[in-house]
Amino acid sequence: MSNAWHIGVIGGSGLYDADLLEDAQQITVQSPFGEPSGPVTTGFLGDVRFTFISRHGTGHRLTPDAVNYRANIDVLKRCGVTDILAISAVGSLREAMAPGHFVAVDQFIDRTAGRERSFFGPGCVAHVGLADPVCARFAALAGDAAEAAVADLHRGGTYVAIEGPQFSTRAESRMFRGWGGDVIGMTGMPEARLAREAELPYAMLGMVTDNDSWRDEEAGVEATDILAVLGANADKGRATLRALADLLPADRTPSPVDTALEHAIITAPDQRDAKLIARLDAVAGRVLF
Repeated sequence: MSNAWHIGVIGGSGLYDADLLEDAQQITVQSPFGEPSGPVTTGFLGDVRFTFISRHGTGHRLTPDAVNYRANIDVLKRCGVTDILAISAVGSLREAMAPGHFVAVDQFIDRTAGRERSFFGPGCVAHVGLADPVCARFAALAGDAAEAAVADLHRGGTYVAIEGPQFSTRAESRMFRGWGGDVIGMTGMPEARLAREAELPYAMLGMVTDNDSWRDEEAGVEATDILAVLGANADKGRATLRALADLLPADRTPSPVDTALEHAIITAPDQRDAKLIARLDAVAGRVLF
């Protein structure tokens, strides 16, 4: 089994530019879970392979609830990715986490609704552990890279995932603060759930773009506020990826997440649905076949 890193990156289209990767190729990869957000772009940063997918598609054409999170994760698994770094715009629920800062998220509160949350289902039931939804090792490496790229970094933070596409009311924003939320966004879930089911260690760097709507002295968040910060944050994101390529150990030792499905599938083999099993060839092939 290879001990090389292959980093999957899920982010906005502004995160990738033509000069970032060496030997870059754009590839269309099909998934049995439907259409992914778009093609992947794969290439090298130094000696490390990186494969990018734009979460919202080219030109940000997909709303958060329209993203096919299952297909995106499945496609990255099919590409041979070993670990996933999600880079996402977030609103801040804490004074200390100011616009322009990065947050290495380590927990999630899922307030989304109606999204496909699992690769599994009737005919093949699985229950993965999600107490710690972020891979501590990979999150630490991503945090080190963000600090090396001169980003103001907060290590640890709870991400509140809302359905959107509207931003929160002031009452909701204050409630999420009371729940212990630190940042808020619309895409972290079910992305982190699905990465765990696919046995892919997942880390998220939240790029703070605004203060959400909990501060009485400020107007509520608007899309123009976010766009004003995104450009500078995208530059920091690209610098972080370059730093990550330099900081990764030469050999990738196994992560506990690599075997997250080891005892998670509980449907008896003779009761498993053949069509569903066929769709799970990439995500769960290690334990099913």
